[in-house]
Amino acid sequence: MRSRHKSPPIRRRTLNPKSTSLATSCEFVIIPNSAPMDSETQDLVEKTPAATKAEGLKCGDGGAGALSRMVVEPAEWIRMLCRELNGSFVFGVVVVYGLSQGFASSFFRVVSDYYWKDVQRVQPSAVQFFIGLYYLPWIMKPVWGLLTDVVPVRGYRRRPYFIAAGVLGVAATFVVATFERLAVAAALLCLVGMMAGVAIADVTIDACIARNSIERPGLAADMQSLCGFVSSAGALVGFSTSGVFVHLLGAQGALGLMALPATLLIILGFVIYEHKNAHLSAKPKVWETGKEAIGGMARTIQFPTVWKPSLYMFLSLALSISTHEGQFYWYTDRRAGPAFSQEFVGMIYAIGATASMVGVLIYHKLLKHLPFRRLIFFAQLLYGVSGMLDLAFVLRWNLKLRLPDAAFVVLEECVSRVISRLRWMPMMVLSTRLCPRGIEGTFFALLMCIDSLGTLTSKTAGGLLLHFFSVTRTDFRRLWLVLLLRNLLRIATLGLIFLVPSADPNDALLPPELMLPSDAPRHNSGGAEEEALQLAELTDDTDTGGEKV
Repeated sequence: MRSRHKSPPIRRRTLNPKSTSLATSCEFVIIPNSAPMDSETQDLVEKTPAATKAEGLKCGDGGAGALSRMVVEPAEWIRMLCRELNGSFVFGVVVVYGLSQGFASSFFRVVSDYYWKDVQRVQPSAVQFFIGLYYLPWIMKPVWGLLTDVVPVRGYRRRPYFIAAGVLGVAATFVVATFERLAVAAALLCLVGMMAGVAIADVTIDACIARNSIERPGLAADMQSLCGFVSSAGALVGFSTSGVFVHLLGAQGALGLMALPATLLIILGFVIYEHKNAHLSAKPKVWETGKEAIGGMARTIQFPTVWKPSLYMFLSLALSISTHEGQFYWYTDRRAGPAFSQEFVGMIYAIGATASMVGVLIYHKLLKHLPFRRLIFFAQLLYGVSGMLDLAFVLRWNLKLRLPDAAFVVLEECVSRVISRLRWMPMMVLSTRLCPRGIEGTFFALLMCIDSLGTLTSKTAGGLLLHFFSVTRTDFRRLWLVLLLRNLLRIATLGLIFLVPSADPNDALLPPELMLPSDAPRHNSGGAEEEALQLAELTDDTDTGGEKV
């Protein structure tokens, strides 16, 4: 039940004009926890699709009016997020999700394959094992999250870890792109180091998103929409340009471009706004604080409202077994498959990234206010049904319908990517709503680690099934059985939907005691209420105030 006490007034604080932060040109608003959003923000966030459509009809029926709205509405949305969440936070999301994850990960996926094949000349079976090792930094996300929560540096909990992630990425990229005769073990260590930099930055920005989702629950879905859109846009650019740069610079030279997103992470660490806490600067008792954080995670995960959806997310990923490698070999086989070229495979991925952005827009415009259980149920159902397109393709039913292979695979990729986004985004919003205050970085990293374990289980189970059904580099006769079993498991996951809460995205899911800031100082001499600053720790009257670089 929501408290009915009167909200304290909104106080404004103007930043130092000499500051070099990205957000120094605007005035920041310090908004108490219970303060409602202003009317303009409420209109942008809460407006229903029907109201948006009606407003669009009033603005004009011409094509020019529709085109104008397509440009103005996203700009107003971004402006609203910058005003409510701090412009430097939005910049951080673009850098981490758009460049470090979206562009760099997709670019790395293609270029690293050519690096192992053309530079290191490693066998495909060994490369498959190496790719599995790339997941190690992601499985360690709770460790990174724990560090960002309990090991501050000079009073900051987030900024130093962006810098550390960037330095690690730049150093690993420099080594692998500079030394031509690098040993296989050293090259693998560098590539894993590059992924570790991406994972650390991801954990740090996720902690910021989780904190802002706690303070501004009405904007939680908007933040995930922003993350999904910039990630898909970055992936589109990465997939589209990877082949070109491999051709122009070679695989090793193209890997050197991975230093650019890592450098931006270093810059982000200096410009992103975070409130400096004087108490965190005084040699914190790391072990004691870490023990408290682990205890907080243990207490939180015991609540049914937390462990049930966490279990569903793990099982939904684990039971959706991955058959990607079998399908990839079939795609490129000249006898059994359609024999797609390398350029066309890259084009398929790029088109899929565009479809992901469409999925983000559909979620943001039409679905973000729906209850979690209802939305995830229908998304999972469509996910299982759409998998039948893969089955039809392998059985060559598209040729009986006179649909060319190229057209059918593009259709299948677009449908799959859109539905995957619609299935994934509410799970991310739900994850942010399950994080207790004070250890939101650690706990969100724990949830993402559970998801990574589900994905790893999916890939391992898929490999075992391909081996069990004797699907090899040249024998694909039973590949359709593997796909059929995969689709049936996806549909069977619907039987676990009761684990997902039926609450709306704005509803409180955690007990009130878990929403109290366990790590905030309790000796507030002035009696002032704790205030929600974007990306800032909850502080009291003895804090030194915000500081920018």
